[in-house]
Amino acid sequence: MPAKRPHPPTVRLRRLASELRKLRAEAGLTREDVTERTGINEATLYRIERSRARPQRRTLVGLLDTYQADEARRTDLLALRSGSNAQGWRQPYHAELPEEYTAYIGFEAEARTVRNYESLFVPGLAQTEQYATEVVRGVLPAASRKEVAQRVQARMERRAVLTGEHPLRLRAIVDEAALRRAVGGRDVMRGQARHLLELMAEPHVTFQVIPFEKGAHAGMTGSFVHMDFPDADDPELVYLDTPAGDLFLESEPETLRYKSMFEHLQAVALGPDDSAGLLARVAEE
Repeated sequence: MPAKRPHPPTVRLRRLASELRKLRAEAGLTREDVTERTGINEATLYRIERSRARPQRRTLVGLLDTYQADEARRTDLLALRSGSNAQGWRQPYHAELPEEYTAYIGFEAEARTVRNYESLFVPGLAQTEQYATEVVRGVLPAASRKEVAQRVQARMERRAVLTGEHPLRLRAIVDEAALRRAVGGRDVMRGQARHLLELMAEPHVTFQVIPFEKGAHAGMTGSFVHMDFPDADDPELVYLDTPAGDLFLESEPETLRYKSMFEHLQAVALGPDDSAGLLARVAEE
């Protein structure tokens, strides 16, 4: 009989692996050091850190002891391990930042390229603070002032991935509707359009618009984010923000389907120069 194909890493398992890599780096230890101190095989440790293997509980406890993890982090990572077998997990929206959203932020920070299509919003990484505030208030009308501030702060902090020595490569496409909807009024939208034009001047940012005149297109079914990572061993990832909760897709057929859809949308959209021209007209209006 053919060998059973292993399941792709789950979101929780990938997050657990990421946190263990961070803890080892904070402790200033190499994999060889950890093997010497714990007796864990170096190949096994590599598989755990690349989310290729789910650690046994005693193995995880031994690693947390070695890294001198504090109680809060220990509790969080042990809980992650307990749920790391669930594929494509999702959870209803919570008033505080949901676990899925914080996991998404972590993946975004580690990604090499983010391909983001949005039908109604300016992509989160490209939003100004004023625009983000109005979006959160509009989408979550029952949110308190504190909850709105938390959401906006998280969105602003995410933008740091676009700066630095090795910035994230952002490939963004929006439907023209995202630019024409007057979120927060003319001044807010004018500032947002100008910010987008500034971002487009960066070599690692590409921004394209699908104009109304193109009619129906594949992106009308909904927004999505496709990520790939610097390490070829890390599988690509698709993120969907749905009314039922945030959803991560990890299987190869699913990620290939969304990557192909994004490439199709790139072909339908205006090129970067024509998109910049449309943005400039929006800013003037």
